[in-house]
Amino acid sequence: MSISARRSTEPTITVVVPAWNEARNLEIILPSLPAVHEVLVVDGDSVDDTELVVRRARPGARLIQQTRRGKGNALACGFEAATGDVIVMFDADGSADAREITAFVAALVDGADFAKGSRVVVGGGSEDITWLRSTGNRALTTLTNLLFGTRYTDLCYGYNAFWRDILPVLAVPDSGSTDAQWGDGFEIETLINTRVAAGDLSIHEVPSVEFERIHGGSNLHAWRDGFRVLRTILVEHRRRGSTSVPTPAAVVLHDDVATVLPAQAVRSASPVRESA
Repeated sequence: MSISARRSTEPTITVVVPAWNEARNLEIILPSLPAVHEVLVVDGDSVDDTELVVRRARPGARLIQQTRRGKGNALACGFEAATGDVIVMFDADGSADAREITAFVAALVDGADFAKGSRVVVGGGSEDITWLRSTGNRALTTLTNLLFGTRYTDLCYGYNAFWRDILPVLAVPDSGSTDAQWGDGFEIETLINTRVAAGDLSIHEVPSVEFERIHGGSNLHAWRDGFRVLRTILVEHRRRGSTSVPTPAAVVLHDDVATVLPAQAVRSASPVRESA
């Protein structure tokens, strides 16, 4: 897929920040973000003072209420509302370094369709990941590379950036439905990564250092969310192998099991191309 000829060398940037009861962290991270086209904070019905903190810490930011539950749905709502040329996925817990946004955008301007953060490549690292999560991440990354012909080094890392014009390829679950969708949870990052691979998009990994969460506890559950990621890999591999590809609404969640319904759109899938 080649659409870079229409892209700007000085793109406008939208930073999407999914947040659920992260007011204390937002107070710190929002002022740290660089001057960009827009910052979208997507709130998951927080019961803390998230709204007041956003107004105080980043007066120009837009606060959006997500339509369902989960990080994936929050990101989908943010993607739909974004108006920048480039979308940056940025966690609200303080683990992401805002100074790295420049490197992500540079990779896109240099020709990548998708800039994938990696804690594993030279220059990357993590102050937060546990042995269990690291082991699971390596196994899931290896499986994805085998099934999709990719060379990912850090599948389960959510600090990524991409050109907004690839959203039709990502086909994340539509925010309009109130029914739970597969992709509404932490598996959203894997769903995006596998669809980038199936869409024959150019990928560039960017070294990234993950900090420890500043305040509060993680919403990630290693075993539960690990199995959701595994299911996503297998479902997306089956989806890719089909001659027809379902629309976003065709992948739904029933009793915590991903089901691929009859396709409503047709698109051939090709192996991923990675940029140098």
